[in-house]
Amino acid sequence: MNDTLQQLADILEQRKLESADKSYVASLYAKGLDSILKKVGEEATETVIAAKNGDKEQIIYETADLWFHCLVMLADQGLGPNDVLKELQRRFGLSGLEEKAQRNKS
Repeated sequence: MNDTLQQLADILEQRKLESADKSYVASLYAKGLDSILKKVGEEATETVIAAKNGDKEQIIYETADLWFHCLVMLADQGLGPNDVLKELQRRFGLSGLEEKAQRNKS
């Protein structure tokens, strides 16, 4: 796993113990899942708009925000980036159609 993702995941776990008035992430955890998911949705929309506008710097910036908030959501659910990376690894060598068909059988 990328060291940056793991380092960030570790920090996000630590923020669960921080005061909500001193940490943005702690304040998201304190507000609950709906607030976290709202931020994921907002950042996803901003990422789509940046891509539509073709502004490469803005795409990178907004994607970083999206990934960050997805990591917060994962941590809130007791998951981490390695869980997602394992799933992506599982999909290597499968066509997208084959992978989707396998999911539909489950």
